[in-house]
Amino acid sequence: MIDLNIKFRFRKFKIYIDARKFVKEIKELSLRKFPKAVMFSLLSQLWRALDSIILNIAEGADRGTDKDFAHFLNQSHTSLNEVVACLDVALDMKYVSEAEHIDALEKAAGLADQLTAFRKSLLNNPIK
Repeated sequence: MIDLNIKFRFRKFKIYIDARKFVKEIKELSLRKFPKAVMFSLLSQLWRALDSIILNIAEGADRGTDKDFAHFLNQSHTSLNEVVACLDVALDMKYVSEAEHIDALEKAAGLADQLTAFRKSLLNNPIK
């Protein structure tokens, strides 16, 4: 049997595992709280940005160099920034409560810290 975590190395990275959890939580929150009227605007944009977080981690993991991978982690971080902006709009429009907004932003901040640390470690200590 093939070890899929070796074949797809990104699946073992803590940042990927945590990002998947974050994506799921924010998608579930938005499905419960956002009105149907924004399904093809704000909700769609939020989901594309959420997907981009994990997709950039996955895509970058198989690039030729860890410097290239670090670039994709930066792209993932910029998508996370976009998620935060969408959540700010959701708060302003009263789609989410202040407490839900703060909780989501705290989780986003944790991911941002992980992405930054992983990117720096790749640039300073390449993965073997």
